[in-house]
Amino acid sequence: MEKKESMAMKKTESIFETIPQVFNRAVDKNPSKVAMRTKQLGLWHDITWHEYHDKAKKIGCALASMGFEKGDAACIIGDNSFEWVMADMAIQCVGGVSVGVYATNAWQQVQYVVDHCDARFLFVENEEQLDKWLMFRQNAPLLKKVIVWDTKGLLAFTDPMVMTFDQLLEMGSKEDKENPSLFKDRQAKVTPDDLAVIIYTSGTTGPPKGAMLTHKNVTWMASAVDTIIKIHKEDNVLSFLPLCHVFERLFTVFIHIKFTYVVNFVEKPDTVMQNMMEVSPTVGYAVPRIWEKYYSNIMIKMDDATWFKRFVFKLALKIGEKRADRVMNFKSLGVFHRILFSIAWFTIFRKLKERLGFENIRVAISGAAPISKEVLRFFQSIGMNLIEGYGQTEGTGVTTLSPEDKTKFGTVGIALKGIDLKIAEDGEILVKSPGVFKGYYKSEKATKETIVDGWLLTGDVGEIDSDGFLKITDRKKDIIVTAGGKNITPQYIENKLKASIYINDTVVIGDKRKFLSCLIMIDEDNVAKFAQDNKIQFSTYKDLTCDEQVIALIDREVKNVNETLARVENIRKFTILPKRLYEEDGEVTPTMKIKRKFVNKAFKDLIEAMY
Repeated sequence: MEKKESMAMKKTESIFETIPQVFNRAVDKNPSKVAMRTKQLGLWHDITWHEYHDKAKKIGCALASMGFEKGDAACIIGDNSFEWVMADMAIQCVGGVSVGVYATNAWQQVQYVVDHCDARFLFVENEEQLDKWLMFRQNAPLLKKVIVWDTKGLLAFTDPMVMTFDQLLEMGSKEDKENPSLFKDRQAKVTPDDLAVIIYTSGTTGPPKGAMLTHKNVTWMASAVDTIIKIHKEDNVLSFLPLCHVFERLFTVFIHIKFTYVVNFVEKPDTVMQNMMEVSPTVGYAVPRIWEKYYSNIMIKMDDATWFKRFVFKLALKIGEKRADRVMNFKSLGVFHRILFSIAWFTIFRKLKERLGFENIRVAISGAAPISKEVLRFFQSIGMNLIEGYGQTEGTGVTTLSPEDKTKFGTVGIALKGIDLKIAEDGEILVKSPGVFKGYYKSEKATKETIVDGWLLTGDVGEIDSDGFLKITDRKKDIIVTAGGKNITPQYIENKLKASIYINDTVVIGDKRKFLSCLIMIDEDNVAKFAQDNKIQFSTYKDLTCDEQVIALIDREVKNVNETLARVENIRKFTILPKRLYEEDGEVTPTMKIKRKFVNKAFKDLIEAMY
C-alpha cells in the first residue's frame, strides 16, 4: 500500500517542471529557430533560441561568479526588450528569484521593491532608470552590482558599482570557459518548489505586496492555458505590456519557452499600433484600455469619413452585431446571416483589420481588468475573436478563459483544466489549483488572509452559470450599499460608462448615500477633437473639462447609460475631474487602475459638492 502511494506521489511530482528544464528542452529542439525579434534602427533583427540560451548562460555564470546564490533576488527595471527577458531567464536558471519593477515607477517605489525583496543585483535599462538607483544607493546596502543594458548618454560615466550588459556577458563568457559545468550544475539544483519570481501587485489599496510564484506554479500555468486556447509553435505575439506584470510575463517568458513561438518586442511603448501593423501577430493580448483605445480611434475616424463610408460601415456593423449576438449566445447561424456577414467581411471588415494589424489574429485576449461588453461585442462584430479571461497574480495569472470557439457575453470563460472553482456563501470566488501562489513575501498575515484551507480567496464576487462560465459581479470590497439599503455593483456601471469614446475612466460613488454619483475622467484625445470640431476654445486640460459644451456632451453619454440601468443604479450627478490622473501622484497604478481610496480622498471636496 505504501509503495503504491509512493509511486503515485512520484508520478504527481513528475508532471511539474522547472524553468531550466523547460527552457533547455526548447533550445535543444529548436536551436536555429527564431525565438525573439527586436527592431533597431528601423530594421527587425532575429534572435535564435541558441543565441537566447548562450546569452542567458553567460549572464547566469557572471552572476554566480559575483556571489549570486540560490534563493537570492535580482531586480530588473526597463521597457520590454530581449535583454530584460535574458536577464530574467538567467536569474531563474541559476536558482535565483527574478523581480520585475515597473519602468514608470518613481525612485521611491523602486527603492521599496529593491529593499523589500532583498535584491543582490539590479538590472536597469538606461540612464533614466540608473538615475533612480542613484537617488537611493546609500539605502541599498545589499546590492552588489547594477547592470545597464542601454548605455546611451553613459559612455563617460564610471562607478565601481555599475557595469554594462556587454561587460557582464564578457565576464560570463570567461567564467564559462574556466568552469564549463557551472551553469548546468546550478540549473540541476533548481526544484519545482523553489521560488522563480516575485511579482509585486499594483497596490490599489496600499503598498505593493510581493506574490511568490514557484517554478511549479509558472510551468504548470504555461501548460494549463493550452487546455482552453491552443498555442502553436508557428504563432507570433507582440510584447508591449509591462514585463513585471504576470499577464505579459506569461506570454513573453513562461508560455513562450513551452511552445517556442516568436516574441516580437515593440520599439517603444508609444509605437504599439505601428509595430502591431508591422508584426501582425497571430495571438493578441492586452488590458481593456488598449482595446478600448482601438475602438474609440476607429469610431472617431469613422465620424470623419464621408457620409457614404459611414453609411456602409454602420450597415456592415449591424450585420456583424447580429452575427456576434447569435454566436456569443451559442445560437447557430443561418445561411442568410452567413452570406450577409461574408459580404460585410470582404467589403469592410477585412480591410479594417489589415489597417490595424489584426488580419492574422486567431484569438485575442482581454485580461487584468473587466472590459466593457460593448467593446467586446464590437470586435466580435468585425470578425476578430476577442475573448475575455480572468485571473490574478496570486493564481499565476489565469483562472478562466473563454474557449476560442465558444465565447459568451457577460462572462470571463471557464476554468482551466486542473483548476477547482467555487463560490463562497457570500458570493466570493474561491480558487484551488497548482497555480495558487506560495504566499506574500515577508507577510505571513496577508498570506493567511488570502489562502484558507488551500483555497485562494480572490476578493472578487461572481457566479457560475449552468454552462460552467464564470461571471464577475464586482470586487468584494467595492460593493456599494446605499442609504436605502440597496446593494450596487459599481464595476458594472463603470464599464458601461467607459464604453463611451469620450470617457476614459470612472469612479462610481454612493456608499451610504441617497443616490449614486460619479467622478469621470475624459478621453482627452477624443474630447479635444470634439472641441476642435465644435470650435470650442481651450488652452489647458482644465479648460477642456470645464467647458459647458463638453459637460453637456458627457451628460448625454451618462444619460444614455442610465437608460440601460435600473432606476436605483442611475447616476444622478457627475463631476469631470479637472486634472489628469498620474501614477507619480499615487492616483493610478502602473497598469492604470484607479486607486479608489486615494481618489476618494484626493477629490473629497468635489464628491461632497455633488451631495
